[in-house]
Amino acid sequence: MTTTFSWSIAQLERETADGYVLTVHYTVDANDGTYSAGAYGSIGLERPEGELVPFAELTPEIVVGWVKDKFGDEKVVEIEAALQAQLDEQHAPSKASGLPWVAAPV
Repeated sequence: MTTTFSWSIAQLERETADGYVLTVHYTVDANDGTYSAGAYGSIGLERPEGELVPFAELTPEIVVGWVKDKFGDEKVVEIEAALQAQLDEQHAPSKASGLPWVAAPV
């Protein structure tokens, strides 16, 4: 089964004087067609050298690119692997609860 990972932007914090985005709140969703898992986080950005992209011209793709660049490939893979592990656990749970003397529902 193939897992799809979707990175999205939940919110941006910016300086009103020039639109510099200093904090990005992001989500990552994993879906394999049967189960889903998600993560939410925030990451601070340093002021870039040169001209800023005007705030009104930002797109989700631009900002997700910033987040992934800030994390680096290794951390992006780590985040997605953690979500994949959650999906794998849903498919084949390694822990369960219950009482052995109570019949399981049919």
